[in-house]
Order: sequence, then structure tokens, then C-alpha cells
Amino acid sequence: MSTRPSQESNVSRMVSFILLIAIVLLVAALFVYVMAQLLLPLFLALLLVVIFRPVHEQLVDVCWRKPSIAAGITTLFILLIVLLPVTILLARAATEAMQISASLGEDETLPQAIIHRGGDLLGNVRQRLAEFGIELPPDQQLVREAAAGLQSWAAPAALRTGQFLGNFIIGLIVMLVAVYFFLVDGPTMIRGLMRLSPLDDRHEQKLVNEFTRMSRAVVLATLLSGIAQGGLAGIGYFVAGLQSVFLLTVATMLLALIPFVGAASVWVPSCLWLYFYEQRPMAAFMLALWGMVAVSFVDNLVKPYVLGGQANLHPLLALISVIGGVQALGPIGIFIGPMSAAFLQALLNILRSELDLMEPATPSIPPAG
Repeated sequence: MSTRPSQESNVSRMVSFILLIAIVLLVAALFVYVMAQLLLPLFLALLLVVIFRPVHEQLVDVCWRKPSIAAGITTLFILLIVLLPVTILLARAATEAMQISASLGEDETLPQAIIHRGGDLLGNVRQRLAEFGIELPPDQQLVREAAAGLQSWAAPAALRTGQFLGNFIIGLIVMLVAVYFFLVDGPTMIRGLMRLSPLDDRHEQKLVNEFTRMSRAVVLATLLSGIAQGGLAGIGYFVAGLQSVFLLTVATMLLALIPFVGAASVWVPSCLWLYFYEQRPMAAFMLALWGMVAVSFVDNLVKPYVLGGQANLHPLLALISVIGGVQALGPIGIFIGPMSAAFLQALLNILRSELDLMEPATPSIPPAG
């Protein structure tokens, strides 16, 4: 008689459990949708906490074992040493960008100059191809459309720059607040997640250590590559005699962090500017040669070397993970791509160790005699 109520209780509990899982997934999806615009600042805050965690731990010993005071000092240190210089660089670069966009929008001679030089270039190309029996129609419509598109893009560039600065300030505030609370309550958060996870504690600790090591390696590789490419490109801009060298250098450093966009998205338009607008073909050629030989090559040299050496990843796997992460997730894939590869490697090692423990021990056979 007591079996049937017990079965009904089990069924009711199973239905309640399934309903709870559905509600959790729904609320989690809603949470991710709401926080989608802030995931990047939160993730960058997590990276900063991982990098500056040793500084915070030393300050805790100095500040009478008060994690809140040490977290405040560490956050202020990050703001003054890292974030404030970056903000000043971006603000100066944005100011120069708005000045250049305003001057381009008001320059009435720009389309005519591009059409004239573009027509000359097409004429030379047409003449060279005619020597091989290839005839091209004398149409300059493509050059005219490019000139008009450049001027129409330059007009609202100042507005786009202002919107970017507004979003950047909001993200910076969120990141600073997150850095402080991650430093204060980080160990408590990790212990809470470890209690919710069904994995063994030693495996969870191994994954946490892997995240820490991989985060530092990816940040180091990305920053070194961006600084190296931006510095080399800045030398080329200065020697070529371009205006707003500071703006071009900062833009190169930022875009160099993104594969398939990279530093070429700055120095290639600079070469076109030198040739079409300033009418200096030799400077354009030398800058293009410098960009292909030095600037673009250093990314393939620095990033795989640092990732492979610091994160125990093969250079080919490190490069592919960065490229695949950017293609799938955008700029944040620069960090998530190599981390996913490192996590997969750590999980496979954990799985292998568990399989070794599950294998029965082979009995030893005593030697004959």
C-alpha cells in the first residue's frame, strides 16, 4: 500500500526537478541577454584581477589583513598605472580623429584629387595590360564612387567617435567596480562555484590554475604583439612624413590586436593616402614595403612564441585558436580562443587520469623457478 504513494512522490519530485531546470535555463538566458553589453568589461576586469592578484595579496598583509582596503588600493593602482594612461591615449587619438574627419568633410578638393590620381593609376594599369593584349574599358566610375564614399564616411566620423567614447566610459566604470568586488569576494565566488560543480575539487582547482596561467599568457602575448606592431608602424609613419603620427600609431596598436583586421587596416590606407592625395608614390611604396616586411611579420613571430612558451600550447594551435576565436566571437575571441584550447587540453588530461584510475591493476606473474 505504501509503494504507490512513494512512486507518486518520486514522479512529482522528478517533474519539479525538470521544471526547476527549465526555469533556471530561462532565467540564465535572460540574464545573459541583459548582460550581453557588459560581458566584455566584466571579462576584462577578470583578466586584470588575475594579473594583479599577487599585488593584492601583498597589500592584504600590509593593510592589517583587510581585503577591502587592499582591494581599493589595488583598484586605484590599476586605474593610475594601466587604465588612466590608456584612456589619455585614446582621448588624444579621438581628438585628432575628429579634427581630421572635420577637415576631410570640408575639403572640397579631396574628391577631385582622388579622381585625378585614380584616373592616372587606372591609365597606367590599362597601358600595362594592353602590352599583354588585355583591354580594359576607360571607365572611372569606380574611382568616382570611392571618392564620394570617402567623403560621405568622413562627415559622420566625429559622431561615431563620440558614441564610442561614451560607451568606453560606461564600460570603464563597470570594469573598475567589477575589479574591486572580484578582488574582495573573488575567493568566496570561486568556492561557491566549486560547490555547485559536480567535478572533484582537485580537478576544479586544476582548471582554475589553468585559467590563471592562460590569462596571463594571452594578455602578455596580445599586448606585446600590439605594442611591437604599433611601434614599428609608427616609425614608418614618421619616416614617411604623415600627419597625425600619434593617432595612426595608437590605431595600429588597437587594430593589431584583431587578426584578419590587424595593422594592415591602418598602414594600407596610409599608403593609399600618400599616393592618391599627397602624390608621393615613393613614400607610399616604401611604407607598404615596411608594413609587409616588418609590421605584419612581427605578429606571427611574437604571439605564437609567447603563447607557446607561457601556456604550454603548440605555436600552430595557439595561432589557430586566436584566429578561430576572433571569427566566432569577435574581438573578445582573442582571449577566449586560446583559453578554450588550454581548457580542452586540461580536461583531456583530467579524463585520461580518471581512465587510468578506472583500469584494473594487472596482476604481476612471479618468475618461474
